[in-house]
Amino acid sequence: MNEELNKLPHRRYNILTGEWILVSPHRTKRPWQGKTEETKTSEKSTYDPGCYLCPGNSRACGETNPNYSEPYAFVNDYSALLPDTAELNFEQGLLKAETERGICKVVCFSPDHSITLPLMEISEITKVVQIWKAEFAELGKNPDINYIQIFENKGAIMGCSNPHPHGQIWSQSSIPTEILKKSERFKAYWQKNNSSLLGDYLNQELTLGERIIDENEQFVSLIPFWAVWPFEAMIVPKRHLQQITDLDTDEETAFADIIKKLTTKYDNLFETSFPYSSGIHQAPTDGRDHPEWHFHMSFYPPLLRSATVKKFMVGYEMFAGPQRDITAEQAAKMLNDQAPAHYLKR
Repeated sequence: MNEELNKLPHRRYNILTGEWILVSPHRTKRPWQGKTEETKTSEKSTYDPGCYLCPGNSRACGETNPNYSEPYAFVNDYSALLPDTAELNFEQGLLKAETERGICKVVCFSPDHSITLPLMEISEITKVVQIWKAEFAELGKNPDINYIQIFENKGAIMGCSNPHPHGQIWSQSSIPTEILKKSERFKAYWQKNNSSLLGDYLNQELTLGERIIDENEQFVSLIPFWAVWPFEAMIVPKRHLQQITDLDTDEETAFADIIKKLTTKYDNLFETSFPYSSGIHQAPTDGRDHPEWHFHMSFYPPLLRSATVKKFMVGYEMFAGPQRDITAEQAAKMLNDQAPAHYLKR
């Protein structure tokens, strides 16, 4: 990167959405007298009798969890989408609405209440990847399901209502806005170049090396050039894969390995259980071929300069567009400076 560009206000272009982000690196020196978050350092037990997600416990709806020993998925007791919603369309002048069908599931990553992904073994995370694949394949068979969103909200600061390690899968009949935007960009590039937009971008990033966090034989983690959140990161498979179900056995393990490495560096950065929302974007399950798609996993962490100071998406971000202070290159360097071993296990 041009060194002067990393000192001056500038805009960066997101090739996946066609949107711009404002970068203001000179603002990193501004004093902070705003809100700070509380950090919890108390250790959690491996089992919590009051937890709705621990093995053998009763959930709020009255159902009882099995005594599971591996990742466990079930239909969300308070789903945002329902499979049997009656079809209804409403239109009145400029007012328009329609009902939406879907299935929402919860995925418990581990029976152990006390751990998170960076504290799990690679073999344990691999089992999480495998249940993601199995659930995606099963939901994708449903003719009413045209898109499947796998995601995790980690930490109370991200709205997580239960500290037990878990994520969610929402599947629905329509294709969400973010996926439509990316589909358009992927398809236009594919038709023009007959190659993957994200694959070509990844090759350029590997050549430059400025924003790479980690790499193994099958995956790369990096800070995207157009990242919005201070320590936003993306995991990309080197092979051009449309969906997570395309992963072979070695790639399952490699995916687990790169997830563990990235989330460990997150935790080590401020020596805290690093909060984030993560999600996997992949091709729709609408029965059509999507050779242009290249699946990827993104992490959006809110922390800005310490374990207690977060980035607020307000004001300009709400009314104009996204903005960040610390540059993608600075964020990548800070993460690369972290030890590979988790700070709690040193």
